[in-house]
Amino acid sequence: MRSEPVVQVRGLVKRYGPKTAVDGLDLSVRAGTVTAVLGPNGAGKTTTVEICEGYRGADAGTVRVLGLDPVADAARLRPRIGVMLQSGGVYSGARAEEMLCHVASLHAHPVNVGHLIERLGLGSCGRTPYRRLSGGQQQRLALAMAVVGRPELVFLDEPTAGLDPQARHATWDLVRELRADGVTVVLTTHFMDEAEKLADDVAIIDGGRVVAQDSPEELCRGGAENTLRFTGRPGLDVVSLLKALPPDCAAVELTPGSYRVTGTVDPQLLATVTSWCAQHGVMPDRISVERHTLEDVFLELTGKELRA
Repeated sequence: MRSEPVVQVRGLVKRYGPKTAVDGLDLSVRAGTVTAVLGPNGAGKTTTVEICEGYRGADAGTVRVLGLDPVADAARLRPRIGVMLQSGGVYSGARAEEMLCHVASLHAHPVNVGHLIERLGLGSCGRTPYRRLSGGQQQRLALAMAVVGRPELVFLDEPTAGLDPQARHATWDLVRELRADGVTVVLTTHFMDEAEKLADDVAIIDGGRVVAQDSPEELCRGGAENTLRFTGRPGLDVVSLLKALPPDCAAVELTPGSYRVTGTVDPQLLATVTSWCAQHGVMPDRISVERHTLEDVFLELTGKELRA
């Protein structure tokens, strides 16, 4: 396991004429992890990833991928990374299987093509020209092309866009397998549940900068006032319950028999509430913990207005 970051971006700037797409962005990706890059349309996430892949040059700042400059050291870097583009990158007339075999032939120790075709459900369309594949089939072929060379690092751009639920879960399983094999994965996605389920780290980009980066759990914990709810018989002694709780908590009976505790909800608080109920002969009919989702945090940081 590498001790230094696999991807290290410092002060990245990219302009398109008068428009600044990336404005002093910092990003770090740990080895052997899945990092999800999130952001509204036009936030700069795709430009940032394309610079890391070596497809675009930076106007300012430093970018190191596997310790190399993606542009100056492209010949040394490209055999070690896999790239899944959201669209394009395939000859329109090429058949799916022959395109994957061609990409595999460019690598010294590729994954078995037949296994990968079966794994991603491409067997039925192996002889179909790329232009005649469905959107979901094109996505799965692009994913196969990105991983067939056994890369150390994989960039996946919207890997499950347009996929049905079965293909989506198959893609998630493949991403998990890559991580288990020590491969570092950087993916962009608009699906918050995808980021929550797959990512070790989430980087939220807005206005050309990373506005937050942490694990999904820490991002949700830091941006939420947690709430515990339970139901029991009406008229419980809320004042007594409040005395048993930590100082930062509040307790209230919202409607007869429905109670809400707010504050820092952790295992100790849950144990305190259930212990108080047991001491007072209360059998909670239902107890639940509510937390902000990653989508809640995303909207808090980037706003709710529509982006062009």
